[in-house]
Parts: sequence; C-alpha cells; structure tokens
Amino acid sequence: MPLRLPAPLHRALMPLAHVLRHRWRRWRRVPIAGVSVIVTNLAGDVLLLKHSYGPREWGLPGGGLRAGEDPIAAARREVREELGIELARIEPVARLEEELSGSPHTAHVFAAVCDQHPRPDRREVIEARFFPSHSLPEPLGAVTRARISAWRARGLRD
Repeated sequence: MPLRLPAPLHRALMPLAHVLRHRWRRWRRVPIAGVSVIVTNLAGDVLLLKHSYGPREWGLPGGGLRAGEDPIAAARREVREELGIELARIEPVARLEEELSGSPHTAHVFAAVCDQHPRPDRREVIEARFFPSHSLPEPLGAVTRARISAWRARGLRD
C-alpha cells in the first residue's frame, strides 16, 4: 500500500510539486502523454473541477499516462482517483498533439456519461460540479476549451 500523506499536507505540497514538474518538463522536453475526460450527467451537464495546484481555473478530470498504460484505462483510473466515479462506458473524442509545459504532449480526450455525484479526493481536486453545457463557468482554461471544442465538434454532447 502506498504511503499517503494527510490530506492537508498533501494539498500544501501539490503547488510545489506542480512547479517542479513544470520546470522539469521545460528543461527535459521529453514527450509526454495524458488523458482528459468530458463527463456528463444524464441531463447533459458537464463535470468540471478545480485542482489544489496550478492555475485557479475550471478544468476537466484527467492526468498523465503511466508507462505502458492504455489511455482508456488511464481515463477510468483518473476519474476514479480524483472524483470517486466509476465509468461504465467511455468513448474516444480526439487525440490532440500539443505542447504542455514546454514538452511535446499527446492528449487522449474521451467522453463518458455517469449517474453519480462527484466526490473530490480533497487532495488533488478541491471542487467538482456539473454545469449546463451552454453555460460553463469562468475562468475556464484554454486547454479545457480546446478539449470541449473537440467534443462539441464530434457531436457527442446532449
């Protein structure tokens, strides 16, 4: 079982870890890959969250791929770890090639529908809520906007 820090200490250390990871990526420029999941409820509302680190903006659930991990498995794992939601069905939306923290980044974007309420882990994620897809909150990050645009273009909403 991995060592788990008390939640308040974990939250306090996350901003430092975020800065160090960002600088490491900028220095190394090693290609990285991650997942983002656009989760909607049965009414079509979009699940957005706020992290305990990084910019204070609304974003999507997701995170980095582990070595050899399947992107769909990573998407399910991230949503489960961050929000306590088990996804039954998940659909690919897009594979975006971009730059993240100065490194080449492949983003695997997925869509899923759930009938559960999010339970933020209170470590990495401090807030999570559903919002009507036509009235998303501000500030909304540029990365999140790009992923939602790809989702809307695929017609996987409502």
